[in-house]
Amino acid sequence: MARTLSWMTSAAELAWLIPVLPLAGAAITGLGLISFNRTVNRLRKPVALLLISCVGAAAVLSFAVLAEQLAGAPATEVLFDWASAGSFNLQMGFRVDALGAVMLSLVTTIALLVMVYSDGYMAHDKGYVRFFTYLALFSSSMLGLVISPNLLEIYVFWELVGMCSYLLVGFWYDRDGAANAAQKAFVVNRVGDFGLLLGILGLFWATGAFGFEEIGSRLADAVAGGSLSNGAAVLLCLLVFMGPMAKSAQFPLHVWLPDAMEGPTPISALIHAATMVAAGVFLVARLQPVYAPFPQVQLVIAVVGTITCFLGASIALTQMDLKKGLAYSTVSQLGYMMLAMGCGAPVAGMFHLVTHAFFKAMLFLGSGSVIHAMEEVVGHEPVLAQDMRLMGGLRQFMPVTAITFLIGCVAISGIPPLAGFWSKDEILGQAFNTYPILWVVGFLTAGMTAFYMFRLYFLTFEGEFRGNDAAVQAQLLKEAGKVAPGSDGEGDVASHGHHASHPHESGWQMALPLAVLAVPSALVGLLGTPWHSRFAGLLDPKEAAEMAEHFSWSEFLPLAGASVAISITGITIAVLAYSLHKLDLATLVAARFPSINAFLANKWYLDDLNDKLFVQGSRKLARQVLEVDAKVVDGVVNLTGLLTLGSGEGLKYFETGRAQFYALIVFGGVIALVVLFSSF
Repeated sequence: MARTLSWMTSAAELAWLIPVLPLAGAAITGLGLISFNRTVNRLRKPVALLLISCVGAAAVLSFAVLAEQLAGAPATEVLFDWASAGSFNLQMGFRVDALGAVMLSLVTTIALLVMVYSDGYMAHDKGYVRFFTYLALFSSSMLGLVISPNLLEIYVFWELVGMCSYLLVGFWYDRDGAANAAQKAFVVNRVGDFGLLLGILGLFWATGAFGFEEIGSRLADAVAGGSLSNGAAVLLCLLVFMGPMAKSAQFPLHVWLPDAMEGPTPISALIHAATMVAAGVFLVARLQPVYAPFPQVQLVIAVVGTITCFLGASIALTQMDLKKGLAYSTVSQLGYMMLAMGCGAPVAGMFHLVTHAFFKAMLFLGSGSVIHAMEEVVGHEPVLAQDMRLMGGLRQFMPVTAITFLIGCVAISGIPPLAGFWSKDEILGQAFNTYPILWVVGFLTAGMTAFYMFRLYFLTFEGEFRGNDAAVQAQLLKEAGKVAPGSDGEGDVASHGHHASHPHESGWQMALPLAVLAVPSALVGLLGTPWHSRFAGLLDPKEAAEMAEHFSWSEFLPLAGASVAISITGITIAVLAYSLHKLDLATLVAARFPSINAFLANKWYLDDLNDKLFVQGSRKLARQVLEVDAKVVDGVVNLTGLLTLGSGEGLKYFETGRAQFYALIVFGGVIALVVLFSSF
């Protein structure tokens, strides 16, 4: 027993290795690509094995750290002096507690499964080695963020995560869509990160600290003592919240996330499940000691989360691109997590982050399996391979993918006993007790979620296979502007090629991660049952004890029953419309309310608004600045040159070399001065 405890203690002390191991693997392969590009690119399997082993070792160490926390070990924080100047002392290091242990285990698990999956998905891609290098670097950045002990160190890894996401979203940089999506993600996140940086510097100015607990206590003391106004403290907290707003795709900084689907599907799974978008929610959870004393900040977070939750679900109702439908689903679920944070229930928010990570990773990897199979039929054109109008009936060809996707749909719809029910119901319960109006929006969104997820499932996996319909393919290419002028589209369809008559199930590298993720997607929610929440017991034992003590079936059953009822209603409508074809929603809804349908199909016109205000506006401003530069600045410079040239040309005639002429000029100058002064 003593030997086991000693080993467990050493696991926490070695937690710094968790981000270092993937970083070391990425550095080795990255330097190899720079120095010996052709040779390293030929070593595809050895490189994949090296990097998967590095992430696997980090996962083993992460689970050892989690086991230590489950055994009741205290938090571990190791710090060293990084910079000192007089009384100023900046410390860096790492911190391991229950929250960090959960996130470390989650990130390494999802990253490991995504890397195994990527071996099959990216098998024929010429950038295979580069892709795995980016994956390892991305995982390392997120793991470093998780174990950071203060805001300054978090900011360093925060930017590294953003850089890696830029590289991965734009991985296929020769495609205009991917290059533009990467730029959009970069620019939108710069907006949020600028606010985060201002907030961090402002909090340091106000408190003289970067640590989470120190900032929280000193900020509250400063406000109570009158040295800092309550408004200034709230402003600083909201500036810091801008970072999570962008990273976790909260309204109105959510617009980059759906476009990030232009990257390879394994990246979509990793970004949407456990890394980039989870970073914002994780930071808000870390900053609860700072936010908790200010109810105005909590209210803003809750309202922003609620708007995001409803916005993502409403837009997902009309999406035909499989990956973008899942992307807006992620936006909506992230809104639920922020709603929980704003309601002062970080444990509920983190629990939904964990359950969502498993079933959303499975859903995205399942969509990747579908797209990979569709490419066998319609070619490597994303417009065709990802559009659900060309799918249907895939269950008979891809049973493993279909079953796991169905499990994910049931889980995210909030049907018990699968994972999504327990975490989403906990958030709705907290919202009902804190902000009943926001609960109503979250409640309605639950029904929309169930509807659009089963809409995705039925359009993709049930009915007749539509992938060989040349007319539909031609229409989709025409809508995407990929048909040559004057063409009817048929020739363009033929040029994309038909490699098979129907799709096939993916290989074991892609099917195995789906099967593994199906297990926690179904069962991990049982760790958070409200009458005995083991998850809450790990993160906050005091809250878990209160939950168990105050749990009442008379309160739980009506709310849970209503949540399940509205989810079943959404599923029923989807079954009637897309499976049994008893409802024609195009006639009943889209035709009757064309403006609402257009509003949702055009994503609330937010992209158009951003384009008009910021993209076109900044270009107009740039053109005006260019005009000022060309006409005013250049004009002044040119005028100065002309005056110098003209005066030089004129004055050279006064240089005659005759003393009498110079004396005449001096005499004339004196007369001019006398006249000038005598006039005053």
